[in-house]
Amino acid sequence: MRCHHEMFYDELNVSLKAGNGGDGCFSFRRAKYEPRGGPNGGNGGNGGNVYIVADNNVSDLTDYKFQPQRRAKNGEPGRGSDQHGAKGEDLILPLPVGTVVVDRDSGEVVAEAIEISKPILLLQGGVGGKGNAEFKSSTNQAPRQYTLGTPGAEGEFRLLIKTIADVGLVGFPNAGKSTLLSMLTNAHPKTAAYPFTTLFPTVGILDYNEPYERISLADIPGLIEGASENKGLGHRFLKHIERCKVLLFIIDMQATDGREPLEDYQTLRAELQRYQPELLEKPHLIAANKMDEADAMEYLKSFKKAVDAEVFPISCLSEEGFDELKIALLRIVMQTRKLESDESPSDLNSADE
Repeated sequence: MRCHHEMFYDELNVSLKAGNGGDGCFSFRRAKYEPRGGPNGGNGGNGGNVYIVADNNVSDLTDYKFQPQRRAKNGEPGRGSDQHGAKGEDLILPLPVGTVVVDRDSGEVVAEAIEISKPILLLQGGVGGKGNAEFKSSTNQAPRQYTLGTPGAEGEFRLLIKTIADVGLVGFPNAGKSTLLSMLTNAHPKTAAYPFTTLFPTVGILDYNEPYERISLADIPGLIEGASENKGLGHRFLKHIERCKVLLFIIDMQATDGREPLEDYQTLRAELQRYQPELLEKPHLIAANKMDEADAMEYLKSFKKAVDAEVFPISCLSEEGFDELKIALLRIVMQTRKLESDESPSDLNSADE
């Protein structure tokens, strides 16, 4: 069981190194009846490469917190009797989907773990050296040359998780995001009545039968005022929103904790605006939650008049409004995906020019 203050690591530094190539071997045959045998030094093996791979079973970077220095295996040196050294074992680093790898020296993004199970080469292993047998020729019957293996590439990197989901759930702590996500999808985030229940994004999949489609929803940590100034979970929360195609604002229509629904909505939008104004250009819907409560209907009337987005009244207790919300989410996500796929071919063409 995770206690609520257990750390979730979504950003940290690692030192990585590919394996060195093994050295070539300098050796001559020494047989009893062949005192001047020919060269038989084998080649060294190549060093192991370092790969990253997106893995759905990895949710955060905890493993790298406690083991930030990792190396692929070195290639084995060559041996006599024309024995070549074995290649060093590759190092494969499983990362949460959506992890970005930044080179700490240049600040450049060098790789992203996006496609599940598709390894991406990050660092190339060193090349194995040549043994003296490689240098034998008709004019050089007893070569004394051999070469050393080259060192593997290495680097200092920063790993950052940026969640990828179709829909990002945005709302204050206790607005009912975790409950809604677990009811709409197969995800079961832990829920409790304290702020920051969700310390990191939980991604759930919403399946539709007609038409057969699936969309992903991410419950992003509860936003508090001042997040854009990095208070609370601040930027760590906001950077997860950048990747979502659609935003779903969850607003508590019951005005729990004495907060006005309209004020909540305006505060959430203001935080997004301060952090990155483009976030407000994303398509969005509003789920007016807790409609089973006594005052919710009155609040809803005035709220609807004041906002220009589509509002879907729902209750996580009675599940009222869920079907309408699901249909609307599918519609808006499919529209966004279509826009993206319409735009991408021209992007590819311009990249080729």
